[in-house]
Amino acid sequence: MTLRLSQRVQRVSLSPNAAAKARANDLRGEGRDVLDLTTGEPDFDTPAHIKAAAWAAIQAGDTKYTATPGVRALRAAVVAKLERENQLRYTLPEVVIANGAKQVIFNAFAATLDEGDEVIVPVPCWPTFPDAVRFNGGVPRLLECSLEQGCKLLPQQLEAAIGPRTRWLILNSPGNPSGALYSDAELSALAEVLRRYPHVWVLLDELYEHIRFDGAPPRSVLNLAPDLQARALLVGGVSKTYAMTGWRIGFGAGPHALAQAMTVVQSQAASGASSVSQAAALAAFEGGLGFLPAQVAAYRERRDLLVEALSEVPGLEVLVPQGGFFVFVRCAGLLGRYRPDGLRIDTDADLAAWLLEQGVAAIAGSAYGLSPWLRFSIATATGTVAQAGPRIAAACALLRDGDADEGRP
Repeated sequence: MTLRLSQRVQRVSLSPNAAAKARANDLRGEGRDVLDLTTGEPDFDTPAHIKAAAWAAIQAGDTKYTATPGVRALRAAVVAKLERENQLRYTLPEVVIANGAKQVIFNAFAATLDEGDEVIVPVPCWPTFPDAVRFNGGVPRLLECSLEQGCKLLPQQLEAAIGPRTRWLILNSPGNPSGALYSDAELSALAEVLRRYPHVWVLLDELYEHIRFDGAPPRSVLNLAPDLQARALLVGGVSKTYAMTGWRIGFGAGPHALAQAMTVVQSQAASGASSVSQAAALAAFEGGLGFLPAQVAAYRERRDLLVEALSEVPGLEVLVPQGGFFVFVRCAGLLGRYRPDGLRIDTDADLAAWLLEQGVAAIAGSAYGLSPWLRFSIATATGTVAQAGPRIAAACALLRDGDADEGRP
């Protein structure tokens, strides 16, 4: 019997990040020397006090169902965190907890999009953004943000893209995969456009808020345009800042009506998030950020190592990241060249495949809506990053101009 798949599931695909990671793991399993720069997952361990809080919750029998919008104490801790770290005021009914920030985003679109509604997605972008829109019947309006504009959305692009069916704008800063960080002036200019279109809501993905290399505290468009808070959803979590990717806790903060609708979606999709993980997240938000400067310094060191190495490679143009833990590189200058075996590099995916053969796993920019680029993760050991730069340079140096016959040894 043939399985008939729904139209909605056929609109989306498996995560390209997971596929690249799996391929690198397969090669490692075969004994190959592969430096893995694919996954945006901190290589640091979850801080000890957070793990201790989870164990204490287990010992206390805190292993039952939780309230769908999240444990009250954790939601209160998010309210306090937002006021303390972000200078933003929310109330308890405006905060919802979910199984990771990805579910928060999915719930928001499930609660607000009808067939054909549009969501403006600046690219490059995290692949979940357009696929979550498509799965929920919406249409992603992908706006290309070039290297020349720092991979950031311009006000005139936003204004030109807004139509009567536009429901959301997504802003991600610091960005994945770009590492781009919007300045106060840039955010204010975007806010000015949004004020002219009150039917457009804004989803703020601020998962990387504390991983920034300018030494400044987190900064949101809501700090500059507090009037937009009434139609904004701020998405955060514990995965990046606290190295808690596997704990699967994210939060959304937005108007009560939206929070209620998202809770309805979650009640039928997954119910409340893990009681143990919520206990750990509570300890994270209440335990301070004393561990963070050393981690950010490590990311900065890795960034500098990779940027310096790749900036010397002919054919590569590096966007120096201002935050996050990725280095995004335009590789148009290498397209049309030939590998030593005569195969031509026509796309960023071809180049990523060649680098993998040479022992460096990266992800093609096409996965993030912008080609030809490559994304390299620096959320791995400093020694790995230090080795990767020269290995990438050596692999690129093996590529030759000319036809396939000239390219063959």
